[in-house]
Amino acid sequence: MTEQPNTSIHGSAVLVGDHAVLIRGPSGSGKSRLAFDLLLAGRAGQIAPAMLVGDDRIHLRLRGGELIASPAPALAGLIEIRGLGLRHCPFVAEARLRLVVDLNAADAGRLPSPESLRTRLNGVLIPRIPVKQGCSGLPLVIAALTTTADSSTQADSSDCSKEFGNHISPTIATG
Repeated sequence: MTEQPNTSIHGSAVLVGDHAVLIRGPSGSGKSRLAFDLLLAGRAGQIAPAMLVGDDRIHLRLRGGELIASPAPALAGLIEIRGLGLRHCPFVAEARLRLVVDLNAADAGRLPSPESLRTRLNGVLIPRIPVKQGCSGLPLVIAALTTTADSSTQADSSDCSKEFGNHISPTIATG
């Protein structure tokens, strides 16, 4: 298995289910807040169980064609909570990166272009959510983790016990 050296980036990461969400953005944009909101959403059952990977500084390395996120050793298990300061939090040592969220993204829009919904990190193409300045990223991340982009292929409503005909397919978090 091929492994390359770490790349260190300014950001936060949360493991949701078995996929990590990397949160990037300028200082003060709400990276730690979104990370903590994801932890709370996981505890509330809105998304798969969630656990901190790291806050403020994330190391990325390529292993077997996948990006692996891990916390900076000096910050492992710490998260900044605005108004409380640094707090200890359970964390995982590494997680496969499956989604990138860019806060205060200049290309965020109501109907983003397909190109803006992916990014390349260390040569790996990863789904991306651009979030407009002043908007909460949490609903967008939850939507990305729990819905699919293509609703044009629906199964016959007779297959649905509730007869709604809106069948859910595997998502980033489950697929």
